Amino acid sequence: MDQPQNALNAARRNEDIALDLFKFVASTTGTGRPGAPSTGFTSAGSAKPEDQVNHLLELYTRCLKTVSGDGK
Repeated sequence: MDQPQNALNAARRNEDIALDLFKFVASTTGTGRPGAPSTGFTSAGSAKPEDQVNHLLELYTRCLKTVSGDGK
């Protein structure tokens, strides 16, 4: 009876660790933050919100794989 609960706790810990790693990487690199405000001009390379979300989800997935031992 303890086996499924232990497996669930281990998976949850990996998710928590991956989330902490994700937060660290995202804050260190500035990922997901809008660019600095300018005087009305924006760069042509500005990412769309959907692209930013996809990038953040990809980053979290990579963090989770790394923590689980599946990453490279």
